[in-house]
Amino acid sequence: MPADKPKTSRHTEVERKFDVVESTVSPSFEGLALVSRVQHQPTQLLEAVYYDTPSHDLAAHKITLRRRTGGTDEGWHVKLPAGPDARTEVRAPLADSVPEDIRDVVAAIVRDRSLSAVARITTNRTVSLLFGADGTPLAEFCDDQVDAAALRPDSEPQTWREWELELIGQPRKAADLLDRLSNRLLDAGAVPAGHGSKLARVLATGEPSTAGVETSDPVRRAVAENVAELLVWDRAVRADAWDSVHQMRVTTRKIRSLLADESFGLPEDSWILDELKLLAGILGVARDAEVLAEKYEKALDSLAPELVRGPVRARLVDGAKARYAGGWRRSLMAMRSERYFRLLDGLDELVAAPSETTEKSGSESAAASMAAAYKKVQKAAKAAADDGTDESLHRIRKRAKRLRYTASAIGDTAVEAKAKTIQSLLGDHQDSVVSRTHLLHEADAAHAAGEDTFTYGVLYQKEVEVALEAEAGIDEALASLKKAVKK
Repeated sequence: MPADKPKTSRHTEVERKFDVVESTVSPSFEGLALVSRVQHQPTQLLEAVYYDTPSHDLAAHKITLRRRTGGTDEGWHVKLPAGPDARTEVRAPLADSVPEDIRDVVAAIVRDRSLSAVARITTNRTVSLLFGADGTPLAEFCDDQVDAAALRPDSEPQTWREWELELIGQPRKAADLLDRLSNRLLDAGAVPAGHGSKLARVLATGEPSTAGVETSDPVRRAVAENVAELLVWDRAVRADAWDSVHQMRVTTRKIRSLLADESFGLPEDSWILDELKLLAGILGVARDAEVLAEKYEKALDSLAPELVRGPVRARLVDGAKARYAGGWRRSLMAMRSERYFRLLDGLDELVAAPSETTEKSGSESAAASMAAAYKKVQKAAKAAADDGTDESLHRIRKRAKRLRYTASAIGDTAVEAKAKTIQSLLGDHQDSVVSRTHLLHEADAAHAAGEDTFTYGVLYQKEVEVALEAEAGIDEALASLKKAVKK
Protein backbone atom coordinates (compact mmCIF):
# COMPACT_ATOMS: atom_id res chain seq x y z
CA MET A 1 0.00 0.00 0.00
CA PRO A 2 1.24 3.53 -0.68
CA ALA A 3 3.03 5.17 2.23
CA ASP A 4 1.84 8.74 1.70
CA LYS A 5 -1.79 8.31 2.72
CA PRO A 6 -3.58 11.47 3.86
CA LYS A 7 -3.58 12.24 7.58
CA THR A 8 -7.32 11.92 7.96
CA SER A 9 -9.71 9.46 9.55
CA ARG A 10 -13.01 8.29 8.15
CA HIS A 11 -16.04 6.36 9.25
CA THR A 12 -19.55 5.76 7.99
CA GLU A 13 -22.50 7.22 9.89
CA VAL A 14 -25.85 5.46 9.79
CA GLU A 15 -28.42 7.92 11.05
CA ARG A 16 -31.83 9.48 10.62
CA LYS A 17 -32.99 13.03 11.29
CA PHE A 18 -36.37 14.12 12.58
CA ASP A 19 -38.19 17.44 12.83
CA VAL A 20 -39.88 18.27 16.13
CA VAL A 21 -41.60 21.31 17.61
CA GLU A 22 -40.35 23.04 20.74
CA SER A 23 -42.97 21.48 23.00
CA THR A 24 -42.28 17.88 21.97
CA VAL A 25 -41.24 15.70 24.90
CA SER A 26 -38.12 13.60 24.35
CA PRO A 27 -38.92 9.95 23.62
CA SER A 28 -38.71 7.16 26.14
CA PHE A 29 -36.95 3.96 25.18
CA GLU A 30 -38.34 2.01 28.12
CA GLY A 31 -40.04 -1.23 27.22
CA LEU A 32 -37.77 -1.90 24.24
CA ALA A 33 -36.21 -5.30 24.82
CA LEU A 34 -33.18 -4.36 22.78
CA VAL A 35 -32.35 -1.35 25.02
CA SER A 36 -31.16 -2.28 28.52
CA ARG A 37 -30.34 1.22 29.74
CA VAL A 38 -30.01 4.85 28.68
CA GLN A 39 -27.08 7.02 29.73
CA HIS A 40 -27.55 10.79 29.52
CA GLN A 41 -24.49 12.87 28.61
CA PRO A 42 -23.67 16.51 29.46
CA THR A 43 -25.03 19.09 27.03
CA GLN A 44 -22.56 20.02 24.28
CA LEU A 45 -22.17 23.40 22.58
CA LEU A 46 -21.12 22.87 18.96
CA GLU A 47 -20.01 25.79 16.79
CA ALA A 48 -19.68 25.05 13.07
CA VAL A 49 -18.79 27.16 10.05
CA TYR A 50 -19.66 25.59 6.70
CA TYR A 51 -17.68 26.17 3.51
CA ASP A 52 -18.54 25.88 -0.16
CA THR A 53 -17.75 27.35 -3.56
CA PRO A 54 -19.50 30.55 -4.73
CA SER A 55 -21.96 28.43 -6.74
CA HIS A 56 -22.51 25.94 -3.87
CA ASP A 57 -21.12 22.99 -5.81
CA LEU A 58 -20.68 20.87 -2.68
CA ALA A 59 -24.26 21.42 -1.57
CA ALA A 60 -25.48 20.49 -5.05
CA HIS A 61 -23.78 17.10 -4.60
CA LYS A 62 -25.16 16.67 -1.05
CA ILE A 63 -21.68 17.13 0.43
CA THR A 64 -20.93 19.27 3.48
CA LEU A 65 -17.59 20.74 4.56
CA ARG A 66 -17.32 22.32 7.99
CA ARG A 67 -14.95 23.51 10.69
CA ARG A 68 -16.40 22.58 14.05
CA THR A 69 -15.37 23.39 17.61
CA GLY A 70 -16.84 21.93 20.77
CA GLY A 71 -17.86 18.37 21.50
CA THR A 72 -15.68 15.28 21.23
CA ASP A 73 -14.78 15.55 17.55
CA GLU A 74 -13.46 19.07 16.98
CA GLY A 75 -11.86 19.56 13.60
CA TRP A 76 -12.58 19.72 9.89
CA HIS A 77 -15.27 17.37 8.62
CA VAL A 78 -16.39 16.38 5.13
CA LYS A 79 -19.63 14.40 4.90
CA LEU A 80 -20.27 12.41 1.73
CA PRO A 81 -23.36 10.48 0.57
CA ALA A 82 -22.97 6.74 1.23
CA GLY A 83 -26.41 5.30 0.53
CA PRO A 84 -29.78 5.33 2.33
CA ASP A 85 -29.46 6.66 5.90
CA ALA A 86 -25.67 6.66 5.54
CA ARG A 87 -22.89 9.19 5.09
CA THR A 88 -19.13 8.84 5.14
CA GLU A 89 -17.43 11.39 7.37
CA VAL A 90 -13.79 12.29 6.78
CA ARG A 91 -12.09 14.15 9.62
CA ALA A 92 -8.90 16.16 9.97
CA PRO A 93 -7.46 17.97 13.01
CA LEU A 94 -8.58 21.51 13.77
CA ALA A 95 -6.75 24.20 11.77
CA ASP A 96 -7.43 27.80 10.78
CA SER A 97 -7.91 27.08 7.07
CA VAL A 98 -9.15 24.11 5.06
CA PRO A 99 -6.49 21.36 5.31
CA GLU A 100 -5.12 20.14 1.98
CA ASP A 101 -6.05 16.54 2.83
CA ILE A 102 -9.66 17.61 3.35
CA ARG A 103 -9.80 19.71 0.20
CA ASP A 104 -8.34 16.79 -1.76
CA VAL A 105 -11.31 14.59 -0.82
CA VAL A 106 -13.66 16.91 -2.73
CA ALA A 107 -11.20 18.15 -5.35
CA ALA A 108 -13.21 16.73 -8.25
CA ILE A 109 -16.18 18.85 -7.15
CA VAL A 110 -14.37 22.00 -5.99
CA ARG A 111 -11.51 21.88 -8.54
CA ASP A 112 -9.57 25.15 -8.38
CA ARG A 113 -12.52 27.27 -7.25
CA SER A 114 -12.29 29.22 -4.01
CA LEU A 115 -13.85 27.96 -0.79
CA SER A 116 -15.44 30.44 1.58
CA ALA A 117 -17.75 30.39 4.59
CA VAL A 118 -21.43 30.10 3.60
CA ALA A 119 -23.17 29.43 6.93
CA ARG A 120 -22.67 29.41 10.67
CA ILE A 121 -24.57 26.92 12.82
CA THR A 122 -24.61 26.71 16.61
CA THR A 123 -26.06 23.57 18.19
CA ASN A 124 -26.91 22.95 21.82
CA ARG A 125 -26.90 19.15 21.87
CA THR A 126 -28.22 16.81 24.53
CA VAL A 127 -26.98 13.26 23.99
CA SER A 128 -28.38 9.98 25.28
CA LEU A 129 -26.49 6.72 24.74
CA LEU A 130 -28.59 3.59 24.27
CA PHE A 131 -27.05 0.31 25.43
CA GLY A 132 -27.96 -3.24 24.48
CA ALA A 133 -28.51 -6.19 26.78
CA ASP A 134 -24.83 -7.14 26.63
CA GLY A 135 -23.74 -3.64 27.63
CA THR A 136 -22.65 -2.66 24.12
CA PRO A 137 -23.60 0.86 22.94
CA LEU A 138 -26.26 0.56 20.24
CA ALA A 139 -27.08 4.10 19.26
CA GLU A 140 -26.83 7.76 20.11
CA PHE A 141 -29.94 9.91 20.42
CA CYS A 142 -29.34 13.65 20.01
CA ASP A 143 -31.80 16.38 20.91
CA ASP A 144 -30.52 19.47 19.08
CA GLN A 145 -31.50 23.10 19.58
CA VAL A 146 -30.17 24.87 16.48
CA ASP A 147 -29.39 28.53 15.78
CA ALA A 148 -28.20 29.17 12.24
CA ALA A 149 -27.67 31.77 9.56
CA ALA A 150 -26.47 31.77 5.99
CA LEU A 151 -23.57 34.19 5.56
CA ARG A 152 -25.15 36.41 2.94
CA PRO A 153 -26.60 39.93 3.23
CA ASP A 154 -30.26 38.93 2.81
CA SER A 155 -30.11 36.05 5.28
CA GLU A 156 -32.41 35.90 8.31
CA PRO A 157 -31.42 33.98 11.47
CA GLN A 158 -33.11 30.61 11.84
CA THR A 159 -33.91 28.62 14.95
CA TRP A 160 -35.31 25.12 15.15
CA ARG A 161 -35.22 21.88 17.08
CA GLU A 162 -34.42 18.48 15.61
CA TRP A 163 -33.57 14.96 16.69
CA GLU A 164 -30.89 12.67 15.34
CA LEU A 165 -30.60 8.94 15.84
CA GLU A 166 -27.23 7.46 14.93
CA LEU A 167 -26.17 3.82 15.22
CA ILE A 168 -22.87 3.10 16.94
CA GLY A 169 -20.43 0.73 15.28
CA GLN A 170 -21.74 -1.82 12.79
CA PRO A 171 -24.55 -3.69 14.53
CA ARG A 172 -26.20 -6.74 13.02
CA LYS A 173 -29.45 -6.02 11.21
CA ALA A 174 -28.69 -2.30 11.28
CA ALA A 175 -31.72 -1.33 9.18
CA ASP A 176 -34.11 -3.22 11.46
CA LEU A 177 -32.50 -1.70 14.57
CA LEU A 178 -32.78 1.79 13.11
CA ASP A 179 -36.43 1.20 12.21
CA ARG A 180 -37.35 -0.02 15.69
CA LEU A 181 -35.62 2.86 17.44
CA SER A 182 -37.03 5.39 14.96
CA ASN A 183 -40.56 4.22 15.73
CA ARG A 184 -40.14 5.50 19.29
CA LEU A 185 -39.27 8.95 17.96
CA LEU A 186 -42.25 8.92 15.61
CA ASP A 187 -44.53 7.81 18.45
CA ALA A 188 -43.27 10.79 20.47
CA GLY A 189 -44.43 13.21 17.79
CA ALA A 190 -41.43 13.56 15.50
CA VAL A 191 -41.67 13.49 11.72
CA PRO A 192 -38.93 12.57 9.23
CA ALA A 193 -36.78 15.62 8.56
CA GLY A 194 -37.55 17.61 5.46
CA HIS A 195 -33.85 18.22 4.86
CA GLY A 196 -30.79 16.01 4.51
CA SER A 197 -28.57 18.17 6.71
CA LYS A 198 -28.65 21.30 8.83
CA LEU A 199 -26.81 23.15 6.08
CA ALA A 200 -29.38 22.16 3.46
CA ARG A 201 -32.07 23.70 5.65
CA VAL A 202 -30.11 26.91 6.16
CA LEU A 203 -29.31 27.36 2.49
CA ALA A 204 -32.72 26.06 1.41
CA THR A 205 -31.04 23.87 -1.20
CA GLY A 206 -33.14 21.35 -3.05
CA GLU A 207 -32.14 18.52 -5.30
CA PRO A 208 -29.39 19.23 -7.84
CA SER A 209 -30.75 20.51 -11.12
CA THR A 210 -31.17 17.83 -13.77
CA ALA A 211 -32.15 20.17 -16.57
CA GLY A 212 -29.02 19.36 -18.48
CA VAL A 213 -29.63 15.61 -18.48
CA GLU A 214 -33.32 15.54 -19.39
CA THR A 215 -33.09 14.08 -22.85
CA SER A 216 -34.84 11.49 -24.96
CA ASP A 217 -31.45 10.25 -26.13
CA PRO A 218 -30.42 7.32 -23.89
CA VAL A 219 -26.79 7.64 -24.94
CA ARG A 220 -26.61 11.24 -23.76
CA ARG A 221 -28.35 10.24 -20.55
CA ALA A 222 -25.80 7.47 -20.02
CA VAL A 223 -22.98 9.98 -20.42
CA ALA A 224 -24.49 12.15 -17.66
CA GLU A 225 -24.81 9.15 -15.35
CA ASN A 226 -21.24 8.06 -15.97
CA VAL A 227 -19.84 11.56 -15.43
CA ALA A 228 -21.54 11.50 -12.02
CA GLU A 229 -20.01 8.07 -11.39
CA LEU A 230 -16.58 9.40 -12.34
CA LEU A 231 -16.74 11.95 -9.52
CA VAL A 232 -17.59 9.19 -7.03
CA TRP A 233 -14.73 6.95 -8.16
CA ASP A 234 -12.40 9.95 -8.08
CA ARG A 235 -12.94 10.14 -4.30
CA ALA A 236 -12.40 6.40 -3.96
CA VAL A 237 -9.10 6.52 -5.85
CA ARG A 238 -7.85 9.36 -3.65
CA ALA A 239 -8.60 7.14 -0.63
CA ASP A 240 -6.93 4.16 -2.38
CA ALA A 241 -10.09 2.10 -1.93
CA TRP A 242 -10.00 -1.46 -3.24
CA ASP A 243 -10.68 -1.76 -6.99
CA SER A 244 -11.19 2.01 -7.28
CA VAL A 245 -8.50 2.59 -9.93
CA HIS A 246 -10.05 -0.15 -12.03
CA GLN A 247 -13.56 1.28 -11.71
CA MET A 248 -12.48 4.85 -12.43
CA ARG A 249 -10.62 3.67 -15.51
CA VAL A 250 -13.65 1.69 -16.69
CA THR A 251 -15.90 4.71 -16.17
CA THR A 252 -13.47 6.97 -18.03
CA ARG A 253 -13.47 4.56 -20.97
CA LYS A 254 -17.26 4.30 -20.93
CA ILE A 255 -17.57 8.06 -21.17
CA ARG A 256 -15.06 8.24 -24.00
CA SER A 257 -16.80 5.45 -25.89
CA LEU A 258 -20.23 7.05 -25.50
CA LEU A 259 -18.95 10.52 -26.43
CA ALA A 260 -17.52 9.08 -29.63
CA ASP A 261 -21.11 8.39 -30.67
CA GLU A 262 -22.18 10.54 -33.60
CA SER A 263 -25.11 12.00 -31.61
CA PHE A 264 -22.63 14.22 -29.77
CA GLY A 265 -21.12 15.57 -32.94
CA LEU A 266 -17.61 15.51 -31.50
CA PRO A 267 -14.78 15.24 -34.02
CA GLU A 268 -12.46 12.25 -33.65
CA ASP A 269 -9.65 14.60 -32.62
CA SER A 270 -11.75 16.33 -29.94
CA TRP A 271 -9.61 17.46 -27.02
CA ILE A 272 -12.04 15.85 -24.56
CA LEU A 273 -11.67 12.45 -26.22
CA ASP A 274 -7.90 12.88 -26.17
CA GLU A 275 -7.89 13.87 -22.49
CA LEU A 276 -10.10 10.93 -21.52
CA LYS A 277 -7.76 8.59 -23.37
CA LEU A 278 -4.78 10.11 -21.56
CA LEU A 279 -6.50 9.79 -18.17
CA ALA A 280 -7.37 6.15 -18.82
CA GLY A 281 -3.75 5.53 -19.79
CA ILE A 282 -2.43 7.09 -16.58
CA LEU A 283 -4.83 5.04 -14.48
CA GLY A 284 -3.83 2.01 -16.52
CA VAL A 285 -0.30 1.99 -15.10
CA ALA A 286 -1.62 1.25 -11.62
CA ARG A 287 -4.40 -1.00 -12.88
CA ASP A 288 -2.12 -3.19 -15.01
CA ALA A 289 0.22 -3.64 -12.05
CA GLU A 290 -2.74 -4.48 -9.82
CA VAL A 291 -3.92 -7.14 -12.28
CA LEU A 292 -0.47 -8.72 -12.50
CA ALA A 293 -0.01 -8.75 -8.72
CA GLU A 294 -3.34 -10.54 -8.22
CA LYS A 295 -2.73 -12.90 -11.14
CA TYR A 296 0.75 -13.98 -10.04
CA GLU A 297 -0.16 -14.29 -6.38
CA LYS A 298 -3.04 -16.59 -7.25
CA ALA A 299 -0.97 -18.58 -9.75
CA LEU A 300 1.96 -19.09 -7.37
CA ASP A 301 -0.36 -20.11 -4.55
CA SER A 302 -1.84 -22.78 -6.82
CA LEU A 303 1.53 -24.37 -7.63
CA ALA A 304 3.09 -27.21 -5.67
CA PRO A 305 5.89 -25.88 -3.42
CA GLU A 306 8.57 -27.70 -5.40
CA LEU A 307 7.55 -25.79 -8.54
CA VAL A 308 8.17 -22.39 -6.96
CA ARG A 309 11.92 -21.84 -7.18
CA GLY A 310 13.98 -18.78 -6.39
CA PRO A 311 12.73 -15.32 -5.37
CA VAL A 312 10.02 -15.41 -8.01
CA ARG A 313 7.32 -14.15 -5.65
CA ALA A 314 9.38 -11.09 -4.75
CA ARG A 315 9.98 -10.28 -8.41
CA LEU A 316 6.46 -10.88 -9.67
CA VAL A 317 4.11 -10.12 -6.78
CA ASP A 318 6.05 -7.64 -4.67
CA GLY A 319 7.39 -5.93 -7.77
CA ALA A 320 3.89 -5.49 -9.19
CA LYS A 321 2.61 -4.10 -5.89
CA ALA A 322 5.44 -1.57 -5.86
CA ARG A 323 4.56 -0.53 -9.42
CA TYR A 324 0.93 -0.17 -8.35
CA ALA A 325 1.96 2.20 -5.56
CA GLY A 326 3.96 4.28 -8.02
CA GLY A 327 1.12 4.26 -10.54
CA TRP A 328 -1.38 5.30 -7.86
CA ARG A 329 0.78 8.27 -6.88
CA ARG A 330 1.14 9.25 -10.52
CA SER A 331 -2.64 9.05 -10.90
CA LEU A 332 -3.08 11.39 -7.94
CA MET A 333 -0.68 13.89 -9.47
CA ALA A 334 -2.76 13.90 -12.65
CA MET A 335 -6.01 14.18 -10.68
CA ARG A 336 -4.71 17.24 -8.82
CA SER A 337 -3.74 19.08 -11.98
CA GLU A 338 -5.42 22.02 -13.69
CA ARG A 339 -5.55 19.89 -16.83
CA TYR A 340 -7.76 17.32 -15.09
CA PHE A 341 -10.03 20.02 -13.68
CA ARG A 342 -10.52 21.49 -17.16
CA LEU A 343 -11.49 18.03 -18.42
CA LEU A 344 -14.14 17.80 -15.69
CA ASP A 345 -15.36 21.29 -16.62
CA GLY A 346 -15.63 20.20 -20.24
CA LEU A 347 -17.61 17.10 -19.30
CA ASP A 348 -19.99 19.22 -17.20
CA GLU A 349 -20.58 21.48 -20.19
CA LEU A 350 -21.34 18.54 -22.45
CA VAL A 351 -23.79 17.09 -19.95
CA ALA A 352 -25.53 20.44 -19.45
CA ALA A 353 -25.73 21.25 -23.17
CA PRO A 354 -29.18 20.62 -24.70
CA SER A 355 -29.45 17.94 -27.36
CA GLU A 356 -29.47 19.23 -30.89
CA THR A 357 -32.80 18.69 -32.60
CA THR A 358 -32.56 16.03 -35.30
CA GLU A 359 -35.03 14.26 -37.52
CA LYS A 360 -34.49 11.06 -35.54
CA SER A 361 -35.92 10.48 -32.10
CA GLY A 362 -33.59 9.63 -29.25
CA SER A 363 -34.42 5.92 -29.49
CA GLU A 364 -33.96 5.88 -33.27
CA SER A 365 -30.62 7.64 -32.94
CA ALA A 366 -29.48 5.17 -30.27
CA ALA A 367 -30.55 2.19 -32.39
CA ALA A 368 -28.55 3.57 -35.30
CA SER A 369 -25.56 4.02 -33.00
CA MET A 370 -25.77 0.40 -31.89
CA ALA A 371 -26.00 -0.81 -35.47
CA ALA A 372 -22.91 1.20 -36.35
CA ALA A 373 -21.07 -0.17 -33.32
CA TYR A 374 -21.93 -3.74 -34.30
CA LYS A 375 -20.64 -3.19 -37.84
CA LYS A 376 -17.30 -2.21 -36.33
CA VAL A 377 -17.24 -5.45 -34.34
CA GLN A 378 -17.89 -7.39 -37.55
CA LYS A 379 -15.14 -5.53 -39.38
CA ALA A 380 -12.67 -6.20 -36.56
CA ALA A 381 -13.65 -9.88 -36.47
CA LYS A 382 -13.06 -10.25 -40.21
CA ALA A 383 -9.63 -8.63 -39.90
CA ALA A 384 -8.74 -10.96 -37.03
CA ALA A 385 -9.83 -13.98 -39.05
CA ASP A 386 -7.48 -12.88 -41.83
CA ASP A 387 -4.33 -12.26 -39.75
CA GLY A 388 -5.03 -13.81 -36.31
CA THR A 389 -2.64 -11.50 -34.45
CA ASP A 390 -2.95 -10.61 -30.78
CA GLU A 391 -3.44 -6.99 -31.79
CA SER A 392 -6.38 -7.81 -34.07
CA LEU A 393 -8.06 -9.85 -31.33
CA HIS A 394 -7.60 -6.95 -28.94
CA ARG A 395 -9.28 -4.69 -31.50
CA ILE A 396 -12.35 -6.95 -31.44
CA ARG A 397 -12.46 -6.53 -27.68
CA LYS A 398 -12.36 -2.75 -27.91
CA ARG A 399 -15.13 -2.72 -30.51
CA ALA A 400 -17.24 -5.14 -28.45
CA LYS A 401 -16.77 -2.95 -25.41
CA ARG A 402 -18.09 0.10 -27.26
CA LEU A 403 -21.07 -1.94 -28.46
CA ARG A 404 -21.71 -3.12 -24.90
CA TYR A 405 -21.78 0.43 -23.55
CA THR A 406 -24.16 1.57 -26.29
CA ALA A 407 -26.44 -1.44 -25.76
CA SER A 408 -26.45 -0.78 -22.03
CA ALA A 409 -27.40 2.85 -22.62
CA ILE A 410 -30.46 1.95 -24.69
CA GLY A 411 -31.46 -0.98 -22.47
CA ASP A 412 -30.76 -3.85 -24.88
CA THR A 413 -29.71 -6.37 -22.23
CA ALA A 414 -29.32 -9.27 -24.65
CA VAL A 415 -26.78 -7.50 -26.85
CA GLU A 416 -25.10 -6.03 -23.79
CA ALA A 417 -24.63 -9.50 -22.26
CA LYS A 418 -23.23 -11.05 -25.46
CA ALA A 419 -20.88 -8.12 -26.03
CA LYS A 420 -19.72 -8.39 -22.43
CA THR A 421 -18.94 -12.09 -22.97
CA ILE A 422 -16.67 -11.20 -25.88
CA GLN A 423 -15.09 -8.37 -23.91
CA SER A 424 -14.38 -10.68 -20.95
CA LEU A 425 -13.11 -13.52 -23.14
CA LEU A 426 -10.69 -11.33 -25.05
CA GLY A 427 -9.86 -9.41 -21.89
CA ASP A 428 -8.43 -12.65 -20.51
CA HIS A 429 -6.57 -13.07 -23.78
CA GLN A 430 -5.08 -9.58 -23.61
CA ASP A 431 -4.11 -10.05 -19.96
CA SER A 432 -2.30 -13.20 -21.08
CA VAL A 433 -0.45 -11.27 -23.79
CA VAL A 434 0.67 -8.62 -21.30
CA SER A 435 1.60 -11.24 -18.71
CA ARG A 436 3.70 -13.31 -21.11
CA THR A 437 5.66 -10.25 -22.18
CA HIS A 438 6.24 -9.36 -18.53
CA LEU A 439 7.25 -12.92 -17.62
CA LEU A 440 9.88 -12.98 -20.36
CA HIS A 441 11.28 -9.66 -19.13
CA GLU A 442 11.42 -10.82 -15.51
CA ALA A 443 12.88 -14.19 -16.50
CA ASP A 444 15.70 -12.42 -18.33
CA ALA A 445 16.36 -10.26 -15.26
CA ALA A 446 16.31 -13.31 -13.00
CA HIS A 447 18.68 -15.19 -15.28
CA ALA A 448 21.09 -12.25 -15.33
CA ALA A 449 21.03 -12.26 -11.52
CA GLY A 450 21.85 -15.98 -11.43
CA GLU A 451 18.40 -17.00 -10.20
CA ASP A 452 16.43 -20.13 -11.08
CA THR A 453 14.02 -19.32 -13.94
CA PHE A 454 12.06 -22.60 -13.96
CA THR A 455 8.92 -21.12 -12.38
CA TYR A 456 8.72 -18.37 -14.98
CA GLY A 457 8.43 -21.05 -17.65
CA VAL A 458 5.67 -22.82 -15.74
CA LEU A 459 3.70 -19.59 -15.44
CA TYR A 460 4.33 -18.72 -19.09
CA GLN A 461 2.82 -22.01 -20.21
CA LYS A 462 -0.24 -21.39 -18.06
CA GLU A 463 -0.72 -18.06 -19.82
CA VAL A 464 -0.42 -19.74 -23.22
CA GLU A 465 -3.25 -22.08 -22.20
CA VAL A 466 -5.40 -19.12 -21.15
CA ALA A 467 -4.89 -17.48 -24.54
CA LEU A 468 -5.67 -20.66 -26.47
CA GLU A 469 -8.86 -21.20 -24.49
CA ALA A 470 -9.99 -17.65 -25.26
CA GLU A 471 -9.21 -18.03 -28.96
CA ALA A 472 -11.16 -21.28 -29.07
CA GLY A 473 -14.28 -19.60 -27.72
CA ILE A 474 -14.33 -16.43 -29.78
CA ASP A 475 -16.18 -17.78 -32.84
CA GLU A 476 -19.06 -19.09 -30.75
CA ALA A 477 -19.23 -15.83 -28.80
CA LEU A 478 -19.36 -13.80 -32.01
CA ALA A 479 -22.11 -16.03 -33.38
CA SER A 480 -24.16 -15.56 -30.21
CA LEU A 481 -23.73 -11.81 -30.49
CA LYS A 482 -24.92 -11.87 -34.09
CA LYS A 483 -28.12 -13.69 -33.07
CA ALA A 484 -28.78 -11.17 -30.30
CA VAL A 485 -28.31 -8.22 -32.66
CA LYS A 486 -30.56 -9.69 -35.36
CA LYS A 487 -33.50 -10.31 -33.01
